[in-house]
Amino acid sequence: MNYHILKKSELDWFIKKLSRKMKVCAPVAKGHGSFAFKEVKSAGEIALSYIPTILPPKKYFMPPREKLLDFDLSGGKPSDTAYLEAVKTALFGVHTCDLAGIQCLNMVFAERPRDYNYLLRKESIFIIGLECNAYCDGYASCALVGNHNPNGGYDLFFTDLGDRFILHVGTQKGEELAEGLGLARAVPADMVALAGVRETKKAVFRNEIGVGLRNLPGILAGSVDSEVWKDLGERCVSCGNCTNVCPTCYCFDMADTINLDMKTGSRNRSWDSCQFESFAAVAGGENFRAERAERQRHRFYRKFKYPLNKFYRSFCTGCGRCTRTCMAKISLKDTLKALAAG
Repeated sequence: MNYHILKKSELDWFIKKLSRKMKVCAPVAKGHGSFAFKEVKSAGEIALSYIPTILPPKKYFMPPREKLLDFDLSGGKPSDTAYLEAVKTALFGVHTCDLAGIQCLNMVFAERPRDYNYLLRKESIFIIGLECNAYCDGYASCALVGNHNPNGGYDLFFTDLGDRFILHVGTQKGEELAEGLGLARAVPADMVALAGVRETKKAVFRNEIGVGLRNLPGILAGSVDSEVWKDLGERCVSCGNCTNVCPTCYCFDMADTINLDMKTGSRNRSWDSCQFESFAAVAGGENFRAERAERQRHRFYRKFKYPLNKFYRSFCTGCGRCTRTCMAKISLKDTLKALAAG
């Protein structure tokens, strides 16, 4: 696909043009060093340099609470009406770690039985990535999982070249937008500048764990009874923050809500967490992961073992949100180092 150029002085024009076509959401400063994706109307509202947002952009693909259908039991035969809210939206400024998270969810929800609410909503979202030229903060571990450089999953991708952005086109939709706005094609000097940015990043982004990603499934397989899990279990408060902010956690709960007429209602799903004590409880009072240590171990296996075996990729994107939001100060990087050390 092609490369185009957008001057930084033209970014506001670009956002306003885009907002005439669809709703535009981008990272915005929320105070106290935190950021969140929200609707914007101008470039001045956007935080171009930001640590990962409180919630990842998966909230636009898989809302925290979502109505699936309305039902009516008043007739002789129950009836139901499927419900899907899918607003045409552009997500601007998505970091590579969050692009990777969306790619993971795309694979999960495309498996049978397919999640058509997710897949149909995905088609209404235009993704514009934004490259990180430096680490967000000390919590990030994107170099470990190879997400510090772009690996697809976008319609357009912005890289800061100082006075301008170079835009890589990832899809036909992205090319149509770039061509429709009359954006200039990149010239050889722009490509040299891009190569310089990527070369500089090689010295900045390092795997701080000390072992390769492909070694982690074996390390985890041999650490089932490790004291590391006991330590995490004693510290964890089972708040579920780590999973709620994770770009690749997709567990949900289903609930039917009955209206006051006792005949109509709706079926809704909402995010759930494997870190809650009730998550693995089944009929008869059995709980497959009653202890916090077991639930923490399961979380790490779900990021670095099971998906590598099944999808050949990590379901940790290196964003650092789980460590950043943990009330017990459990560090993903420190945990992996401890496991690797045996």
